[in-house]
Amino acid sequence: MNNKQQAEIHASAIIDPAARLADDVSVGPYAIIGAGVEIESGTSIGPHAVINGPTRIGRDNRIHAHVSLGDAPQDLGYRGEETRLEIGDRNTIREFVSIHRGTPKDRALTTVGNDNLFMVQSHVGHDCIIGDNVIMANCVNVGGHVVVEDRANIAGTVAIHQFTRIGRLAMIGGGSIVLRDIPPFMLANGNSAKLFGLNRRGLQRAGFDADGIADLKRAYKILYRSGLPLAEAIRQLSEAPQSAAVKELLNFMQPSKRGFSR
Repeated sequence: MNNKQQAEIHASAIIDPAARLADDVSVGPYAIIGAGVEIESGTSIGPHAVINGPTRIGRDNRIHAHVSLGDAPQDLGYRGEETRLEIGDRNTIREFVSIHRGTPKDRALTTVGNDNLFMVQSHVGHDCIIGDNVIMANCVNVGGHVVVEDRANIAGTVAIHQFTRIGRLAMIGGGSIVLRDIPPFMLANGNSAKLFGLNRRGLQRAGFDADGIADLKRAYKILYRSGLPLAEAIRQLSEAPQSAAVKELLNFMQPSKRGFSR
């Protein structure tokens, strides 16, 4: 350990000799980093954070106080098997966030991408896949085996049922209970969450032009406001000319474990 690293690690922190930290990783007071943890350059660990392995954390992450990463999954069938958590780069993980490792019954891996914001007390369960540029507000609870695609925006105190998928650029209103898949580009709200239009502002911020948004609006009306059975609405859309965004929407709407919010 060189002098620079010594200066970055508080004397009260406990770091297992089998953990691997880049030289410029900073670790705050009373943090605990276990065996099998790998942390790359530029990442900071706040006071009282606990990181268990096997866990890999990428570059330039900001991990705040009292965060718990890589602990055992909350699954009654888990028997101590070696599973992993992998976190990408430039994520902000605020106070009291918890993200658990995977289980052998799935991929044995929980994955978090890049540039995400996890606000205070949000939780990501075992075997989840979180994409890039996702925002989870305070007290969001994500059950096991959930997929959250890029740039989804999930407001405070939302609960997401296990095995559910949240599509790209979807936005979920505060306090919602999500029991079924939320397709990409949609706004959803309620208990249980129902769709009520396109995430227009999110689409505009993502660079969608007026024509692209209009194509999605037409698709939305056919899928959700025409009164057609979902399978028939999907068939009609599939047989018509499609923009790339509508193709993405249709590709998402394949058979799912939870079904689709409507």
